[in-house]
Amino acid sequence: MAAVGLGQAVRTTPAGSLPANMVPHPREELFSVLVVDDHPLLREAIAARLQQMGAGTVHEAASVAEARARALATGPCDLAILDLGLPDGSGIDLVTELRAQGWPRIVVLASSDDPYAVRAAFQAGAQAYLLKSASPMVVTDGVRRVLDGGVYADPSVAPVLAAGTRVPGTDNTPRELSAREVEVLQLVADGRSNKEIGEALNLSALTVKSHLSRIGRKLGTGDRAQMVALAMRAGVIR
Repeated sequence: MAAVGLGQAVRTTPAGSLPANMVPHPREELFSVLVVDDHPLLREAIAARLQQMGAGTVHEAASVAEARARALATGPCDLAILDLGLPDGSGIDLVTELRAQGWPRIVVLASSDDPYAVRAAFQAGAQAYLLKSASPMVVTDGVRRVLDGGVYADPSVAPVLAAGTRVPGTDNTPRELSAREVEVLQLVADGRSNKEIGEALNLSALTVKSHLSRIGRKLGTGDRAQMVALAMRAGVIR
């Protein structure tokens, strides 16, 4: 292990030190990873497991700022594994940034099974959502699935995804909200005006009003506070 820049480590695995069956199919070469978590012992454990799986280089960062600097220095790795609860910013925002920069595969390893966090992670571009309390087998399975081009949800959060973004209306009948409608409702919950919501989402105030009218028809209420309450109760926003 050699220390480099940013006060973090880069762990490397010699190319000939792993049996062929340890390298994730269908990749024949060792893969590169960025691990972002503010707990050093957990980072070390994740790095060790990744090297057992065939990671050739494991970059580490303890914060959003360090992850951004590392991503700028290395360019996209084959995989990023990151926590959502970072000390200096949003892990969800970091997922969005890395995907925009061309990072192909992102796994979220989080402490929370909060429905909003799970949905937000996948909507931001993550291919997997794993819990830190998961067994090593589950974590390994999830990472391998993503490396092979698939998606994966920890078994304990899978029901959240199965429920989609359905919100029971005033008549208790579940109604499906679009991703944009959920974004609008979250900003309403944050206390934003129609104009502020439009600025945040690059929409006109009239378009925001149309979204809210459509949400109101689905949920059976035109009251903004009641819309928010129904969505919060369903775990779609927070």
